[in-house]
Amino acid sequence: MPIDLSKIRAIDVHVHAEISCHDPEDPVMGQFFDAASAYFKAPRERPKMPEIIELYRETQIALCLFTVDAESGMGAKRVSNYEVAEMAAKNDDICMAFASIDPHKGKFGAREAEDLIKNYGVKGFKFHHIAQNCDPGDKMGYPIYEVINEYKLPAIFHTGHSGMGTGMRGGGGMRLKYGEPMLVDDVAVDFPDMKIILAHPSWPWVDESLSMALHKTNVYIDLSGWSPKYFPKQVIQYANTQLKHKMLFGSDFPLIHPDKWIKTAQDVGFREEVMPGIMKDNAAKLLGLT
Repeated sequence: MPIDLSKIRAIDVHVHAEISCHDPEDPVMGQFFDAASAYFKAPRERPKMPEIIELYRETQIALCLFTVDAESGMGAKRVSNYEVAEMAAKNDDICMAFASIDPHKGKFGAREAEDLIKNYGVKGFKFHHIAQNCDPGDKMGYPIYEVINEYKLPAIFHTGHSGMGTGMRGGGGMRLKYGEPMLVDDVAVDFPDMKIILAHPSWPWVDESLSMALHKTNVYIDLSGWSPKYFPKQVIQYANTQLKHKMLFGSDFPLIHPDKWIKTAQDVGFREEVMPGIMKDNAAKLLGLT
């Protein structure tokens, strides 16, 4: 059944499915999970998808669920997009599947993207170019973008600092330069029907994300990955004014619990009248739920 907006209090656009229900945890990813859990002071055990969905159902929060395909950049086996899509389809009263395809897969990745959209009901896509070890504007990823653009779907692009790799030797091989938001600007120009969501406050390039969201009608910002108490002041300023229709609630679960994010957000200066948009209405419109 479709999501009933009257029965949910929020939409979390940024939730990770980090382990499969069928396969063991990938040992390469395990090293990054160890470091990320220490950095975020979060539990090390990663919940499986049914546990995640049940938590969100109990809290009356709809979610966009995805894995990160970084097989080329990290050498870690991905969780299957098809597993995520099938899980979401079984729980479509609360869950929407996003897919992640390594840009290095080019035209073959584009075939997977189209199959996932047409036959498995995927509602959007997730890219993490730091983990995928490539520039967001690299033309090798354009065949995948072309498919997303054709279907006018949203795509989340990780921006800013990466919790993945923080504290590891050499940052775990992660190159932070690929998280600079302005690297996505060419993509926003070349694919104007793809709704681009710049994930996280984008520190240390916060103002780039704000500028892009002001300038491009197809660029939005999700507020995941940070506790709101640490948001730079300009994020709150623009959320309250010019970008109040462009800001989206996201948690980055399982590293940040959605209820913890929501509780903290109540005390950081968001105006009362903009909170319904941030928490639910902006995402509902972006995702075609209204």
